[in-house]
Amino acid sequence: MKDNKPNPLTLVTLAGAQFMVVLDATIVNVALPSIQQALNFTSSAQLQWIVTAYTLMFGGFLLLGGRLADLMGRRKMFLIGVTLFALSSLLAGFAQNPTQIIIFRSLQGLSGALLSPAALSLVLTIYKDGKERNRALGVWSTVAAGGGAFGLLLGGVLTQYIDWRWIFFINIPIAALIIFSSFRNVPKSSERGKGVSLDLPGAISVTAGLIVLVYAFVRAADFGWLSPETLGLFGLAILLLVGFVINELKVKQPLMPLRIFKNRNVAAGTLMQLPITAGMFGVFFYLSIYMQQILNYTPFQSGLLNLPFTICIAITAGIISKKIAKIAPKSILIISPLFIAAGLFYFSRIPVEGNYVRDVLPGIVLMATGMGATFVALTLAVTSGVSEKESGLVSGLLNTAQQVGGAIGLAVLTTVSTSTTNAAMTVANGNPSAMTASLVAGFERAFLVAACFAIAASLIAFFGLTYQKLPKHEAERETETKTLPIAA
Repeated sequence: MKDNKPNPLTLVTLAGAQFMVVLDATIVNVALPSIQQALNFTSSAQLQWIVTAYTLMFGGFLLLGGRLADLMGRRKMFLIGVTLFALSSLLAGFAQNPTQIIIFRSLQGLSGALLSPAALSLVLTIYKDGKERNRALGVWSTVAAGGGAFGLLLGGVLTQYIDWRWIFFINIPIAALIIFSSFRNVPKSSERGKGVSLDLPGAISVTAGLIVLVYAFVRAADFGWLSPETLGLFGLAILLLVGFVINELKVKQPLMPLRIFKNRNVAAGTLMQLPITAGMFGVFFYLSIYMQQILNYTPFQSGLLNLPFTICIAITAGIISKKIAKIAPKSILIISPLFIAAGLFYFSRIPVEGNYVRDVLPGIVLMATGMGATFVALTLAVTSGVSEKESGLVSGLLNTAQQVGGAIGLAVLTTVSTSTTNAAMTVANGNPSAMTASLVAGFERAFLVAACFAIAASLIAFFGLTYQKLPKHEAERETETKTLPIAA
């Protein structure tokens, strides 16, 4: 592109790819009960791997994806990621059993980890002027947030009126348009292979460590928390993650430079992201099952009734973005997770004979209000004060913590839920008529544990973050450019 101003279709293409990735994260939740029935998943512990496989691979390879974009060229890695995403979506749509769909969802997560950082890097490289970049990132953020909302509705429509397999097939024409447009509208970026090394040992050790850790949580309900199998898995996970830390301290160009954690807000904010998303992922998973299998809503109705999440998050995030210059982010981050906890506590009393307006909607409003405020304030608290050179690393850390926290949290909540349901069925002597009440009891206990995660996040903010305010103009700049991509 020889003009001073970038081609508008460039941003449409890059934001479209991010839309596809975010769409895929939410569109699946509404279809989970249908997939469970069609592919004969035997339990929610097994079903949760459809979500966990995607988020774990996405989070585990996200930092490596950013490094590969620098090493191989951003557009090249972007195209590889989009192509692989389309292929894995096609395979997931044709899956015939639980093993196949979990493997192909893992491949989707890996694809997202390749294309998402490459796309964002291209936006930051192409749009260099302050106002122009802010506008581009504003569009990026809006599209990313919109993808989540649209995914809930589209997932319900496709699942109910066509077939659940189309929640994956829909990615193929989107990806084809993105690839075609990329060759015409997205400029090539220079490769920097001579100055950038690939920290493959770091990527392998951290991803393997996280996968083993999540697997340990998932199987703890079957093996027993103190069984040799569970303790062995936790030991292996710790060994791999310690090996990752040692590797990062030794290599010249680490995947995750540990010096960044000398910044107190970066360390506390990244740590805070883990329990926040650990609770959130479980809510979307269990509410979808509760509304369809217990309250007997259709997939479309379920998707529609989840929209207040998106609406409340958008309203709260907009208000906080305008007021953030007057309030220290720490103050918000002590209070906002307590709103999330209140919503989760409300969900922990859901009855078998429930009513959406009485038993679900108030919890959604409470939780979404806390989520909207947390997204804005957390991103601002962590990224403000770091150099422009390190801002990409910090954003990558927050996104990685988001995905990993969600994967681990869902594994923990599923273990808690499954254990509670099994115990209730044992008390009922295995009577099939007690299954519905036993399932709901498991959901209630999972929501209660998720509420504890949110309270833990508030405590991390209280003890870990520092009080600081930005000048109004800087706060506006930060919230314009760095708020919603994390929320997505």
